[in-house]
Amino acid sequence: MTDYQDHTLDGEEVKTDFTKDMTYSEYLNLEQILFAQDTMSEEHDETLFIIIHQVTELWMKLIIHEMNSAIKDIMADNFRESFKKLARVTNIQRQIIAAWDVLSTMTPSDYLKFRDALGNASGFQSYQNRMMEFSLGYKTTHALKIYEKDPIIHAKLKKQIMTPSIYDEAIRAVDRAGFNIDKKVLERDVMEKYVPDPSVKEAFKQIYLNTEDYFELYEMLEKLVDVEDLYSQWRFRHMKTVERIIGFKKGTGGSSGVNYLKRVIDDYFFEELWELRTEL
Repeated sequence: MTDYQDHTLDGEEVKTDFTKDMTYSEYLNLEQILFAQDTMSEEHDETLFIIIHQVTELWMKLIIHEMNSAIKDIMADNFRESFKKLARVTNIQRQIIAAWDVLSTMTPSDYLKFRDALGNASGFQSYQNRMMEFSLGYKTTHALKIYEKDPIIHAKLKKQIMTPSIYDEAIRAVDRAGFNIDKKVLERDVMEKYVPDPSVKEAFKQIYLNTEDYFELYEMLEKLVDVEDLYSQWRFRHMKTVERIIGFKKGTGGSSGVNYLKRVIDDYFFEELWELRTEL
């Protein structure tokens, strides 16, 4: 962090002494944040709608930041460092789950008053949600095509999809610990969606049956289960909130709304970790 921050005042560049002159509002860029709620109507509840989604996107930004750092930790076998970051991720997830309770105070009648003003804007267009999914292993290259017209967003998505997911690195860590993971899994194209493999499930099973011998690996896998568990809860609350407000109507931007959200609730990022529970 530098001791100075540049900003403009009436078109002229001003250098603020961070240690002496920087205020709380300036440090947090509150003017940008608090005046970023540009409503498209005069309806009371549109402010709620905007703020909930803006806050969620900020939390998503932090989740991606922590996940990418945890991925690097696992690559280096720094498991304890990754555990702290993954614990932070799960606490952030609880925050965004709770946000649906706030949005649920908006009734169908409230939403109808400004829904048309949203045009084609839809939560399905959230590129950060795509980045979170990429970091967890759900890779879909068609998402890149959606953002080809925006080079900055496209570059962020491309970088994330080319980065091994946290599941890829967890599997590689298990292989380094001496378990026999099939080479095709270790050498797979990380830009593709992960496909479950028997050698991975068997290695995980042995870790769960011998937790004292492989406690760090065991704890790493359980941290991943925590993340997926809360992600599923977030998806469920999302689905029920949308159903509560618009029922089974199509979502804005032409999305299928509740029907799509119901379908993805049972999708898995870490399928072997859930399957082995039946076999233990």
